[in-house]
Amino acid sequence: MPQNTIRVLGINGFGRIGKLTLWHHVGRKYFKQIVVNIGRQTGTSLADIAHYLQRDSTYGQLHTFLHGYCASPVVENINYDENSMFINGIKVYFLQDSRNPETIDWRGHHVRLVVETTGQFLDPTDFAQNSKNTLRGHIVAGAEKIIVSAPFKIKHEDLSMPENAVTTVMGINENDFDPRKHKFISNASCTTTCLAHMFKPLLNAFGGQRILSASMATVHAATGSQQVLDRLPKAGKKDLRKNRSIMNNIILTTTGAAKALALVIPQMSHIGFIAESVRVPVSTGSLIILVLSIQEGPSGRSVTREAINSIYSEAAANDPNGYLVCSAEQNVSFDIIGYPKSAAIIEAHETHTRTAELTIDLANVPAIDESLLTHLKSTIIRPQVTQAVIYGWYDNEMGSYVNILGDRTVSVAELM
Repeated sequence: MPQNTIRVLGINGFGRIGKLTLWHHVGRKYFKQIVVNIGRQTGTSLADIAHYLQRDSTYGQLHTFLHGYCASPVVENINYDENSMFINGIKVYFLQDSRNPETIDWRGHHVRLVVETTGQFLDPTDFAQNSKNTLRGHIVAGAEKIIVSAPFKIKHEDLSMPENAVTTVMGINENDFDPRKHKFISNASCTTTCLAHMFKPLLNAFGGQRILSASMATVHAATGSQQVLDRLPKAGKKDLRKNRSIMNNIILTTTGAAKALALVIPQMSHIGFIAESVRVPVSTGSLIILVLSIQEGPSGRSVTREAINSIYSEAAANDPNGYLVCSAEQNVSFDIIGYPKSAAIIEAHETHTRTAELTIDLANVPAIDESLLTHLKSTIIRPQVTQAVIYGWYDNEMGSYVNILGDRTVSVAELM
C-alpha cells in the first residue's frame, strides 16, 4: 500500500447499514483499524455489543458469513478498559459518548475517513453549520472525507448543492468524485444504485432521445424506520401509513430515486420519469419494476424482449466489477439475499415488450408553428413505440448496497 493510504476507518451509527458495513470491512481487511461510534450506552457491557454484532437475523452469524459453516467465532480479546475488541483479526474501537458529530473523538483515534450511516446527518450545506448535530460536524471533529450511506437532503430550500459535495454510484459515475474538491460523498440509495445499473445500458443502446418516458415501482423490503405494531404518529407527522405494522401490511410510501438518478446520470433530467415505492413484510431483498416507452428506430426492426435481454447480457459480460447481473433463472427475493456486489440482477425471464402504432395530430401539438403545418399533406403521423417492462432484483442491505458502499469507501481512501 502507498505510504499515505488511509489505515483507520470511522463508522458513525451501528444500525442495519452500520453493522453490515463493519461486517464488510472486517472481512475485506483493507483497513487495519476501525472505529465505530454508537453514540450511546447499550446493554450492560461491551460483551452485549459483541453479542449483537456477531448475530444477524437475516445473514446468520458473522463467522459463518465470512468463512463458512465450519468456522469458529471471530470476536476475540474484548478489552473493557479501552472499549475495543478484535474482529476477524481487525482491531475495532467502540465510542459511546457522543451522538453529535462535532464531539466524536475522530481526531484522537486518527480517523480521517468516516462512513455516516445514521440517516440523521444528510445536509452538506454551510447553512447546516449554524445548528448543532450536523454532517459538517465530522470535519470539525477531525475527519477529512465523509461518505453518506443515503442521498443528501438539503433542509433550506433556498440553498443548492455545495461544490464540495457529490453523489456517486459505483460503476456509473464514481469518477465524478474529485479528492481535491469533495469532502462529502453521497453513495445514493440502494434503490438508486439498482435503478442506475438498470437504466445505463438502455441509454447506451438507445440514446436519451428514443426513451420517451419511464416509470418505476420498487417493491421494497421493510426498514428499521417502520413499526412492528401499529403506533400513534408523532406530532406533526402527516403520513399515517408509516406508523402501521410492517409485519401485516403492504404499505405505500415514497422514494427519491428519480431525483437522485438525475444526479448520477444527467441524461435522465430530459426524460419524463415517475418513481414509486411499496414496502412489503420481508427483511431484505427488493425488486424494481421498470416500465419504458421507447421510440422505434429508422431500421424498422422492433425493440423486442430478446433485444433488451441481449443489451443486458452484453453489459453484464463487460462489467469488470460484476455490479450488473443478467439472470436466466426464475428467482424469488430470497435467492438474491447476500448476492455479492450485485447492484441489479435482471430477471431476464420476465422481460416483456409490446410495440404499437400511435396516432398523433401535429395540429394539436402546441409547440409546432402553424405556418409549418400548411406545407404538410397531412398533420397526422403514426410513430411506432415499444413499451418494455424490465424487472431488477437487489439486496437492499448487504449483498447490493453495503458491498458497493464498501467499494466506494476503499476507492475514496486510495485517493486521499
